[in-house]
Amino acid sequence: SEITNILFPSPSMLCMWLSTIAVGIVVLCVSLKIFLPYFWEDPFYFLRWKRLKATVKKWTSNGILSIIDLFMQRVGKIPDKPFLIYEGKVHTYQDVDRSSNRLAQVFLHYGNLKKGNTVALLMGNGPDFIHVWFGLAKLGCVVAFLNFNIHSRSLLHCINTCAAKALVIGEDCLGSIEKEFIFYLLENNVAVWLMSTSSPFQHVHTITDKLDKVLDKPVPSHLKVVTNIRNTAMYIFTSGSTGFPKAAIITHLRALSASLMFSQCGAVSQDIMYVTLLLYHISASLLGIGGCIELGATCVLTKKFSACQFWNDYRKYNVTVFLYIGELCHYLCNCPSKSKSENTYEVATLVLNDGGKAWLIFLILYLEVRLFLNEVTRGIPIYLRKHHVEAQNSNYLKLHWSEIDTSKPGLLVVQVTEDAPFSGYAGNKDASEKKLLRNVFVKGDVYLDTGDLLMMDKDGFLYFTDRVGDTFRWKGENVATSEVAEIIGMMDFVQEVNVYGVSIKNYEGRTGMAAIVLKPNRAFNGERLYKHVVDFLPSYAQPRFVRIMDVMQITATFKHQKRHLVSEGFNPEIISEPLYFLHEPTRSYIPLTREIYQKVVSGEIHL
Repeated sequence: SEITNILFPSPSMLCMWLSTIAVGIVVLCVSLKIFLPYFWEDPFYFLRWKRLKATVKKWTSNGILSIIDLFMQRVGKIPDKPFLIYEGKVHTYQDVDRSSNRLAQVFLHYGNLKKGNTVALLMGNGPDFIHVWFGLAKLGCVVAFLNFNIHSRSLLHCINTCAAKALVIGEDCLGSIEKEFIFYLLENNVAVWLMSTSSPFQHVHTITDKLDKVLDKPVPSHLKVVTNIRNTAMYIFTSGSTGFPKAAIITHLRALSASLMFSQCGAVSQDIMYVTLLLYHISASLLGIGGCIELGATCVLTKKFSACQFWNDYRKYNVTVFLYIGELCHYLCNCPSKSKSENTYEVATLVLNDGGKAWLIFLILYLEVRLFLNEVTRGIPIYLRKHHVEAQNSNYLKLHWSEIDTSKPGLLVVQVTEDAPFSGYAGNKDASEKKLLRNVFVKGDVYLDTGDLLMMDKDGFLYFTDRVGDTFRWKGENVATSEVAEIIGMMDFVQEVNVYGVSIKNYEGRTGMAAIVLKPNRAFNGERLYKHVVDFLPSYAQPRFVRIMDVMQITATFKHQKRHLVSEGFNPEIISEPLYFLHEPTRSYIPLTREIYQKVVSGEIHL
């Protein structure tokens, strides 16, 4: 009967069934590969994400409530494993532990710091940065990482914002510090420490000469005990995209969560990570250093990024992971051929080869959200919302939210939850609230406005395109047009100034340009303006181009018109008004000729 044939099929029928099933499976796999190429990667990523979320809870139950707790656990398990490699010298996990103990002992015996005090760090990349960071954490202090590219006025704002009781200055940063800045700190009872054996200032402490006078033993353990994982661990400052830099509050929970990102991407303890990014960035400090600690891996740390040295170091140290931000890979691609050895392309192929166990983890890091490119991008629960690029102000926040046409730019927003909170900015409730969007999808939900416009391709991968509002991004940094305009407006020959970003072929982001209206009977002085912007602005915020105008165009709401200026760019073929170009060799803004323009757009003049 038919039932018997179904229950007890003949060998030929069984073979036919198995063949049909096999063919079906093959057709399904091929179809998924063609139409849904990331079908399997997505659920696997989310499963790994769920497992890692559980890891933080497990750490908490085991008494690991901070990065320092995690580091000490690694010291106990792998004391002799290389943790840092810097300029060829190897520092094991135990070496870094002992060095940070000495730093903690110096602050304990020669300073007046108390548990919970905030200490600001103005230091370049190197083991000392990490020794000071960890040493202060062992004393229970909150650390604030300062951008050494910004100048005294912004530095004072940063120190005041986070209420720092002390400032540690690296010896390599001392030359850029004005004496008035030091005097102001001392007058306001902010202790100043130098990573040096001597100081050019009175009443300023030195550190290096005291290291041999203290033991490398741990300080009392009660000092570093964290009682709440949601307490503040550190402050990391924004680029100042809406004025002065803001102190983003990084809790111990967020620091630990960030350290898990490389595990989420599949990195393992055998990996060797190459960190060329500056440690005051969250990408280098928490993802890079914190990620190495979580993995128990090794970090090759450099003073700064060098496209010419990159591949040499890659081969020398057998690097398997490197961090990407901004235009790093663009620089690598544009590196002069003389700096590339004959094996460069073999290494580049290896980097992109998953099967060879070499990981290329591209990271776009913003203070508020971590977005991974490549296959990992598809796993992060983020949303692109409709954004009217033409908007001249923040009215887009009042628009009806809807899913975007993926062929057009969208605003990146991230949901705020109990597991992924937004702690806001220190001492700035208004700025913290402005970052939040409420009732976006359903009533009561809260999303974080990153301020970044992204595009999505046909495979669902996301790409940064621009910033919203009166900001732009250049060299991986956000630039506030208002702050740049305020600085330029200080010049005695400037009556009115309008700052905006312009695009340049083969460059990511936009570079700064300033439209200036001169005061009556005053002439433009390129040398003075050059000196002024170099003195007061970091290099990435200095306008590369200047346009002299008779009158400034404004909108119906009496705001500076930017859209028309942005569309015209800096092309002397289009613009009849005088144009100037920031020229480092002559230390001046010089007339922007057609020849200079062609050299800029062709890449012969590198910006």
